[in-house]
Amino acid sequence: MSEIRTALAGVKGAVRFHEPMSLHTSFRIGGPADAYIEPEDEVALGRLMAQARKAKVPVFVLGGTNLLVRDGGIRGIVVRLTRFDRIEDHEGGLLYVEGGVGMPRLLKHALQHKLAGLEFAAGIPGTLAGSVVMNAGTRLGEMRDVVERVRMVTPDGEVRELPADEMGFEYRRTRLPRGIVAGAWLRLRWDPRSRMDMTVKEALQRRKATQPLALPNAGCVFKNPGGDPAGLLIEAAGLKGAQVGDAQVSTLHANFIVNRGRATAHDVLSLIRKVGQTVEQTAGVTLQLEVRIVGQA
Repeated sequence: MSEIRTALAGVKGAVRFHEPMSLHTSFRIGGPADAYIEPEDEVALGRLMAQARKAKVPVFVLGGTNLLVRDGGIRGIVVRLTRFDRIEDHEGGLLYVEGGVGMPRLLKHALQHKLAGLEFAAGIPGTLAGSVVMNAGTRLGEMRDVVERVRMVTPDGEVRELPADEMGFEYRRTRLPRGIVAGAWLRLRWDPRSRMDMTVKEALQRRKATQPLALPNAGCVFKNPGGDPAGLLIEAAGLKGAQVGDAQVSTLHANFIVNRGRATAHDVLSLIRKVGQTVEQTAGVTLQLEVRIVGQA
């Protein structure tokens, strides 16, 4: 713990020790982090990164919702960019968005300013930083369609800007260098708001009708393989409603696992293994995880 305190020394921001990650994940699951911090600004984040590297303390950033933290929690320092909440408007439909801005707020801002291009994000939770790192998207589009460049804080505490063509966008991932996304420039376009509103409204209605939004979850558990989508394969294997402890395959969308109240990470992981094994046996398809699993058992 002395190394962690050294890494945090003089860093401005809210700090808590032994903070349960269940308070900060969409799954409402996860053991404690050794330390949790919400840095005040980019300077504080840079100082933290540099000091943590020198002290050899691992740093993990919370940003997306597709996350399962194991029951043993996270060793080292967990960073949340809560105070990175600024949106700047520039000419020509260019926005600079800090990493902690929530995607629902960002979409609302775009609609209010008649800026199109983010309609695909309707219903996507999480933050700008997390969405960039995971190339979040839907059938309407993904982050690679709008990101022009990102601003990162490196493990040395320095600020680096990276153009989109060096980010290595892939399906639900990027190949960014190590560091934390402090913000991103997004290129949008002007469009009549009425048409945008209709697209977003339809997307939200579809999401509400097909996804278990009323229960804690981490979004789609598995990536869609070629051919039938993962949810259809899981449903065809008779696994809708399958349960381990309080973790359950959603009865609404089979590619979601929901927390019915007191699910542990161990419950979820056991159910993930059961689903993967059953689909492989019944359909001959090996499903790949979309949800990220971090922390100690």
